[in-house]
Amino acid sequence: MEELSLRKARANDSEFVFAVKKAAFREYVEQTWGWDDGYQQELHNRRFAAQDVCIIQLYEVDIGFLAVSHTSDTLKVNQLFILPEYQGKGIDSACMNRIIDDANLEQKPVVLQVLKVNTRGIAFYQRLGFTIIGESATHVQMEKLPE
Repeated sequence: MEELSLRKARANDSEFVFAVKKAAFREYVEQTWGWDDGYQQELHNRRFAAQDVCIIQLYEVDIGFLAVSHTSDTLKVNQLFILPEYQGKGIDSACMNRIIDDANLEQKPVVLQVLKVNTRGIAFYQRLGFTIIGESATHVQMEKLPE
């Protein structure tokens, strides 16, 4: 997907990133804990400051974001959210395939976690070759080993 690009988030992208998360993820948070806007904004502010966030662009239009972290032995997907109107168009797969390709080059597994109520997300990652390797009360942990 050549028209898809990533750019490093800037401080003024914080509001957009929170709006994307709210639009794409709120229903799952509501089902799990209930949505508290103040708490979610505080959580977002901490994560936005601490994580390496990239804005996903389609034809130079901001449509989502992702945050990935590298450790010595894994590549971890912390967050990947696409605005609902752009979901189901292969954008999430294209983003994940770039991450998987990077991990394969480094011979590292890709790890992530998904809320259990997000069965659509779990199925998406399974289609990409991820397997469930653990779970908590609220999440499943998933992994894709390098090729």
